[in-house]
Amino acid sequence: MTGWRLLLTRPADESAALAGVLAEAGVFSSSLPLLDIEPIPASAKMREVIQNLNHYCAVIVVSKPAARIAVDLLNRHGLQPPVVKWFSVGAATAQILEDNGLDVSFPVDGDDSEALLELPQLREAIVRPDARVLIMRGEGGRELLAERLCELGASVEYLELYRRGLPQYPPATLPDRIEAERLNGLVVSSGQGFEHLRQLAGDTWPALARLPLFVPSPRVAEMARAAGAQTVVDCRGASAAALLTALREHPEPVL
Repeated sequence: MTGWRLLLTRPADESAALAGVLAEAGVFSSSLPLLDIEPIPASAKMREVIQNLNHYCAVIVVSKPAARIAVDLLNRHGLQPPVVKWFSVGAATAQILEDNGLDVSFPVDGDDSEALLELPQLREAIVRPDARVLIMRGEGGRELLAERLCELGASVEYLELYRRGLPQYPPATLPDRIEAERLNGLVVSSGQGFEHLRQLAGDTWPALARLPLFVPSPRVAEMARAAGAQTVVDCRGASAAALLTALREHPEPVL
């Protein structure tokens, strides 16, 4: 896979970890973080929800930042993890929760909302009258998950723990980086990451849209195609393993 030269757009710490895995596989990458994670200050309502997690039949944590902030809230307020069924969208998010003593179920064959919705443990957890599910997330995103859970008879509430901002870069930073480092593929890890990519690209988006774009889910793939991206590769997950599998399956660019 040494022909690939990828632009990574995750937050800086996650991009650094992903770059290390890619380097071991012979893939060059360059990091330009397009998401800044800003924790939302803890409110009385947020603390009340955290203190009453046992009122829910399932708690779903959709991202690593959400997991870190949730654990921090539990620890900061001296709360013992409640006896509740915990779920995560992917293995990396689950690991953060498990490292803090929580028993977490997650899909092993994909790290997206679709795979989680097929998880037998989740289906079992919500087969009860007046099932309540709490989704811990950032502001906005993953509406599909709530919609499908409601269709299955559960009521869904959100606990939004952080905001995602676009870091400030000088004009032309994105196209200049791609040209200077001869990058031939783009990687985004979320719908908002893709929106920030388009925003930063500005008038150069039509040219950048010709590059292969690796995305984590069918939802983001649909967004990208609707915006004019010409070659969209759905990795069916945001993990390094999912990206590497997609890279192996997609034809290498010719240098």
